[in-house]
Amino acid sequence: IKAPIGGKLLKVNVKVGDVVKKGDVVAIIEAMKLENEVPSPEAGTVKSICAKPGDAVNNGDLIIELA
Repeated sequence: IKAPIGGKLLKVNVKVGDVVKKGDVVAIIEAMKLENEVPSPEAGTVKSICAKPGDAVNNGDLIIELA
């Protein structure tokens, strides 16, 4: 799951091993003082988390890897 917008990663709502459905909010990114929800584009199991809260992310950066 890639960041849809650049900003600061505020929260990751899943952990490794969690099963997510398409559309589940998996992370929150703060950009321009707004909190933006990051929905899962597909269903799957969280394989790894590639960024941690507090990290700066750019548009397209990998945040969560699904299996």
